[in-house]
Amino acid sequence: MRIVCIGGGPAGLTFALLMKKLDPGHDITVVERNRPYDTFGWGVVFSDATMAHLRRWDEETAGAIEAAFAHWDDIVLEFKGRSIRSGGHGFVGIGRKRLLNILQARCESLGVKLEFDREVRSDTEFPDTDLVVASDGINSVLRQKYADVFRPDIVARPNRFIWLGTKKLYDAFTFVFERTEHGWFQAHVYKFDAETSTFIVECPEHVWLAHGLDKLDADASVAFCEKVFARHLRGATLMTNARHLRGSAWLNFQRIRCEQWWVGAERRDVGHAPLVLMGDAVHTAHFAIGSGTKLALEDAIELANQFRQLGGDASPSELPALLDRYQALRAVEVLRLQNAAWNAMEWFEVCGARYCDPLEPEQFMYSLLTRSQRISHENLRLRDAGWLEGYERWFARRDAAVPPMFTPFTVRGVTLKNRVVVSPMAQYSAIDGVVGDYHLVHLGARAMGGAALVMCEMTCVSADARITKGCPGLYTEAQGDAWARIVDWVHTHSDAHIGMQLGHAGAKGATHLGWEGIDQPLDSGGWPLISASAQQYLPGVSDWSRAMTRADMDRVLHDFVACTRRAAEAGFDWLELHCAHGYLLSSFISPLTNRREDAYGGSLENRLRYPLDVFAAVRAAWPAPLPMSVRISTHDWVEGGITPADAVEIARAFKAAGADMIDCSSGQVSKDEKPIYGRMYQTPFADRVRNEAGIATIAVGAISEADHVNSIIAAGRADLCAVARPHLANPAWTLTEAARIGWKPVNWPAPYRSAKPQLEANFQRERAMQEKA
Repeated sequence: MRIVCIGGGPAGLTFALLMKKLDPGHDITVVERNRPYDTFGWGVVFSDATMAHLRRWDEETAGAIEAAFAHWDDIVLEFKGRSIRSGGHGFVGIGRKRLLNILQARCESLGVKLEFDREVRSDTEFPDTDLVVASDGINSVLRQKYADVFRPDIVARPNRFIWLGTKKLYDAFTFVFERTEHGWFQAHVYKFDAETSTFIVECPEHVWLAHGLDKLDADASVAFCEKVFARHLRGATLMTNARHLRGSAWLNFQRIRCEQWWVGAERRDVGHAPLVLMGDAVHTAHFAIGSGTKLALEDAIELANQFRQLGGDASPSELPALLDRYQALRAVEVLRLQNAAWNAMEWFEVCGARYCDPLEPEQFMYSLLTRSQRISHENLRLRDAGWLEGYERWFARRDAAVPPMFTPFTVRGVTLKNRVVVSPMAQYSAIDGVVGDYHLVHLGARAMGGAALVMCEMTCVSADARITKGCPGLYTEAQGDAWARIVDWVHTHSDAHIGMQLGHAGAKGATHLGWEGIDQPLDSGGWPLISASAQQYLPGVSDWSRAMTRADMDRVLHDFVACTRRAAEAGFDWLELHCAHGYLLSSFISPLTNRREDAYGGSLENRLRYPLDVFAAVRAAWPAPLPMSVRISTHDWVEGGITPADAVEIARAFKAAGADMIDCSSGQVSKDEKPIYGRMYQTPFADRVRNEAGIATIAVGAISEADHVNSIIAAGRADLCAVARPHLANPAWTLTEAARIGWKPVNWPAPYRSAKPQLEANFQRERAMQEKA
């Protein structure tokens, strides 16, 4: 085969040498814009797993790279005058120039033709090839030429960074944070050879502009960074090898993701060969987790592997299927790493505004280590048990280590024994709004299961506020008495607290029970619907609601107050106001559902006016020593709807009105929503609200194990975790998870205590077997 690799970075060089090894008869050329053995940049980082993969393909190349490696195990944080070290993280680094030199030399030894100092403008320069590999980097000319096929999604991120080097050697991957008069700067520092370290300096755009860095050339920028980090450099200088860049040496990271990775010969205007993208030309990963080079090498290995499965060669008719398989296999791994890199990148983008000032160094270090959400609490224990146990002692403010999940939390006059909440979950099992034995068993079992707070399902403030005919209410004395029976049982038979969530269905009312057809309107026996504006929740299906009048608003506010008083009389410990999920109060907040032209529509301030009126009236009626939270939709997942930035402003408004906590859910406002699901997928919203609005939060959504709860609470991303479906499957979820992680100082109900040692022993045996494996 005649193969041309356009771009002599790690991807193009590695693919060329592997293909030449597969079949020395291949005619392979690598074309590079730079001069021989010349490159820009400093050190690169990748994993032991990538090297093991390469070693299976080419022992000689892997051996040469490993001989040049700088190894380190620790991460060090330099922050607020403190130096904190954690081990067990296992990084390897190498100078980018040294890596390319090794790959270039190996290509030459195998007979790959290297053509340097040639700027490729178009693939028409290579008409007589069987395959063109476009590994021409982040600014790929060929990706741009066939953009209609590749359909790249390119996102320029807001932070500015400059890639520098220093002769000061660091014995760990070191993160340095320094505050200036205009904001925070951070440096990512790691040694990559015996005498040099990479020193990447990063800051938000507004900080960069405030310091006038947009007007400085490379040398002046270097001098500025030396001044900012002088305390850490201790006389060492910083170096740049990017003077070839015109203008500022500061860059914005570009996240690239292509929908299609290759283009067929029939779409090209020359030759008969397909063209395939590789490395940064097709995808990028932020340097915050150092996976760009890893992805490039593994692209090359997988594409070569596809040829090996066909005997090292492929006919023109076989290439399309081969390239489809290559894309399908690599796209999954690339997406996984890009998502992790995105989380880490966003952490560094917001840390100055969100974490640097409020967090103490210990918690800041924990947040830094878990920023990608790939490293969890128990994963940290495997890496450095001593450091984590010290952090657990610091977090619990005790002499003994306590998992963060099992630390108490006090709000007003209520102290919760741990950080687990049984999330409100609709059961649709009330009769005329009256809860019965079913609810006693359901809520009682979960109160005995170890959670600190058991929240009742959304309870409606009037008959026409119900979602379904099976929804509970608090609008009659009989309903209040029925709830009091359950509250008394929980207080008598458990040490859990119990909370009431009050709400009004609005336009989402008068529907079938959930298992009979969720959101489907009743065939008969329904009731008139009201909301902020006239709407159908399911277009063409749901009953139309009408816009609320002033009289409606007064009546509903009165209903909320009356039900609040009944909740207090019933003995509830906690009250939550439901302002999420497209229900009535939510319909005022979201611009998707509020199209009013009066004082209650338009700006966010106006749209919040009625929900805040209701909150103020409810807070006044609710006993002062007892907490009150508000559930909001922090993201509508629809263009033009509520965004996480809006959620911060919403939280600030409720905080100013007297809310103690914000319960951070999302979605369910519009059927046009396109949520991005995943484990703990709503936790970033709770994190942002907590640390930007300065109010305690409850995280909810796909939190399913103790490791999740510990990671969220320990990092300061939320103060409580509401766990829903796992509690449906296992009422004793909290007790089970305590036994699973080996935490024994938990109180079981007296009649159940004989089961505790057996469950703990079973999990201990399971852990021992896993350690042996």
